[in-house]
Amino acid sequence: MIVKKMPILQGFPDFESVKKLSISFRQKEDFTPVFYDIETTGLSQYSTFLYLIGAVVLENGQWVLYQWFADSETEEKEVLKSFAAFVKNYSCTIQYNGNRFDQPYLEARYKLWELTSPFGSMPSIDLYQALKPCKELLKLPRMKQPDLEKFLHLPQRLFCNGKDCIRCYKKYLKTKEEDILRELLGHNLEDLMGLGAVWEMLAYGMLFTGDYEPADAELQDELLLISLVLPVPLPTPFSNGNQHFYISGEGSFVKLLVPLDNGRLRHYYPDYQNYDYIPSEDTAIPKSLSTYMEKKLRVSARPDTCFTWFSCNEAFLEDADRQAKYLKHTLPFLLGTLKSKSNL
Repeated sequence: MIVKKMPILQGFPDFESVKKLSISFRQKEDFTPVFYDIETTGLSQYSTFLYLIGAVVLENGQWVLYQWFADSETEEKEVLKSFAAFVKNYSCTIQYNGNRFDQPYLEARYKLWELTSPFGSMPSIDLYQALKPCKELLKLPRMKQPDLEKFLHLPQRLFCNGKDCIRCYKKYLKTKEEDILRELLGHNLEDLMGLGAVWEMLAYGMLFTGDYEPADAELQDELLLISLVLPVPLPTPFSNGNQHFYISGEGSFVKLLVPLDNGRLRHYYPDYQNYDYIPSEDTAIPKSLSTYMEKKLRVSARPDTCFTWFSCNEAFLEDADRQAKYLKHTLPFLLGTLKSKSNL
């Protein structure tokens, strides 16, 4: 087995930013993450095997890369044992699509070799799952890691892609050429560096989870303009919108434009299952109250009908707490209307 260790001097986000972005996963305290990525000879957990694991961790204030490489087909067990001993020192794992592939694959291989899985109840942060709600907001065509790297304007990759790596590894087993080894390790390193960059995209996810503060609110003709401040900056500017709203962001600031209807705004509620919509009044009320109304006067609320109206007056424009409550209830609904044209 070949083991590599080297410091990452640039290109990985600073730890304080990484820590702040972990707030949505309740990992702020005692946060010691291990970013990892695996390379295998195929997708099947049983007819293929693992030949490389790469991990990035913080040591003495600096990010460090580790790689465990199976120099022969017989060294998979040794790679697995070394990684298991390594992972137990950290509080959580971070991967891309790891909950569906990386971790299940590893657990199957640990079981096959009659080894104890290191994961147990350790939290696993899957950036694919965490960032999936941002797909429409950021106009992403697909959600593969290279697509996100392209959105972030990362430099073009230099080493072989995943499919080519399988062919290269099989060739390496026969030739032991150093250039091929460098190619395989380089691909894994690029995956991990991309993973660090993609982690910073969790800043966009804060718009869905409400991890922001309203900074200013004003009226422009029949539009409400609210500025938000994020605890960490966005890695790349963005903008999007439809007839319901327009949103844009750059750095730590996000601006939201919402059209008014005769000086009023809709305040949406996420728990629509607990509301009935009253068509004659164009409003929703809790089912605990609507139960006393005739059935023909009410229908079960849907996400798009679970709202009440309020006046966008000076009292609202000067009350940051009311603005925060409005945003944390309503902004997720507005972002959801970007999913398809049928929702506009």
